[in-house]
Amino acid sequence: MLQPGLMMDRPLLVSAIIEHAAAQYGNVEVVSRETHGPLFRYTWRDCARRSRQLANALKGLGLEAGHVVGSIAWNNHRHLEAYYGVSGSGMIMHTVNPRLQVQQLIYVINHAQDAAVMFDATFAPLIQGIAAHCPQVKAWICLSDAANTPPIEGVANVHNYEDLIAPCSDQFDWPEFDEKAGAALCYTSGTTGNPKGVLYSHRALVLNALSGSMPGVLSLSPKDTVLPVVPMFHINAWCIPYGAPMMGARLVLPGPRLDGASLHGLMESERVTVSAGVPTIWLGLVQFMEQNGLKFTTMHRTIVGGTAMPKALIAKFADDYGVEVHHGWGMTETTAVATMGCLSPEDESLSPDEQHAIIARQGKSLFCVDIKIVDPAGQTLPRDGVSQGELMVRGQWIAKAYFRSDESPLVDGWFPTGDIATIDEHGRMQIRDRTKDVIKSGGEWISSIDLENAALGHPAVALAAVIGVKHPKWDERPLMLVVRKPGQSVEKDDLLAFLRDRVASWWLPEEILFVDALPVGGTGKVQKGPLREKYGSIFA
Repeated sequence: MLQPGLMMDRPLLVSAIIEHAAAQYGNVEVVSRETHGPLFRYTWRDCARRSRQLANALKGLGLEAGHVVGSIAWNNHRHLEAYYGVSGSGMIMHTVNPRLQVQQLIYVINHAQDAAVMFDATFAPLIQGIAAHCPQVKAWICLSDAANTPPIEGVANVHNYEDLIAPCSDQFDWPEFDEKAGAALCYTSGTTGNPKGVLYSHRALVLNALSGSMPGVLSLSPKDTVLPVVPMFHINAWCIPYGAPMMGARLVLPGPRLDGASLHGLMESERVTVSAGVPTIWLGLVQFMEQNGLKFTTMHRTIVGGTAMPKALIAKFADDYGVEVHHGWGMTETTAVATMGCLSPEDESLSPDEQHAIIARQGKSLFCVDIKIVDPAGQTLPRDGVSQGELMVRGQWIAKAYFRSDESPLVDGWFPTGDIATIDEHGRMQIRDRTKDVIKSGGEWISSIDLENAALGHPAVALAAVIGVKHPKWDERPLMLVVRKPGQSVEKDDLLAFLRDRVASWWLPEEILFVDALPVGGTGKVQKGPLREKYGSIFA
């Protein structure tokens, strides 16, 4: 018979994170760029106090444990307080992507059965347009004070956040309950069909934040000032709002202004050491810095995910700016980070180009996460860095079902990601493409990601997207769409000559079109669906 351990059995709860921060790092600063007005500054102790006030305020509105509270908001201090005041009191924090199509936004609010919705003042017109379609919402809470809360005609039960919490006590006894209870809810981007909800448990959030903050991943410590550019409505801002207070890091929240000038100015003025975001954000930041001859003073590490980061951009950060790149992978269904890549000691003797190629992979799985790749028949493929198959994942913070759905997505206990990947003998995983994006031309596979990254190595290319388009002879051929950098010139023949030295000849795009912009979704990824609709018959 197994002997039981003699340890205390304390649940892993979100409320414990903010109270730990208040007790151990109470004077550490949180900086928030407001939708209106100057930067707002307070401490983790203040954040905990106001989170307790919010918990009392929601209780006063008649909400209780199990209710779902939505948010349509940027990264700011009131949204941060909601992360704790809502989940900590036993309710579910539903972060809504404001860039969803209006009908999808209405769908997720109703499907989640939000009892209240918090929103930034900038989204007041959106709220006015959807409120009538969300009859179960009992209260609409503007994340502002009275002076900056706009009138919303025809919508009842509108409150402003500051007046709502002001009369409430900052004493609140966080309840203790099963750590497997739901804490936060996030929906997929819904590129095909309606978005699907992923309900994260307290246990999943705490474990992911703890593991994700470790050395070799985000590597957070009290010495760091971290700026999450990744939105708080995008898979929990990669759990940084939980990891930063857990590790005593100073936190800077950028609000709605994510352009290159605003981000660089904030990074410099607040002496940010660590940041996190998707490659499209970093492309815009680098372009601004190049145009203005700027550098970083304190930034020394960035965490990148959401889509593959081009090797040329990794080289720019590492070689020109001295910023270490940690390249990761995760998805809505994995709570946040599941794999992370960075250099190991044996890589230090490699050339810079070889090092950048290693960083361009999505790296090794974190402890508590298992990965494998399988062929179409479901057979596990070797870890040789060459064999390609669908990436499968399982672990302590991986979804086993979708919210309010009777169907399980799992295959023999593994979650099928829809990503095509390789895994090498060292355990390093690299995403080669999405199953829906990989191009089959004449019976051979072409990676749209590799083609895009090759094009982004050209100094005049700001953004590139590659889609497979039906072809009368080859089944599919790649079509490349390119956005030039401002003031830069590159033509089709120039780019083809550049690519010819970097990819196989039969990978070369059948056509290259230059466009002013590419459609980008709410998580910063280029949306290829609209491109396929527009250009799907170009080779017919």
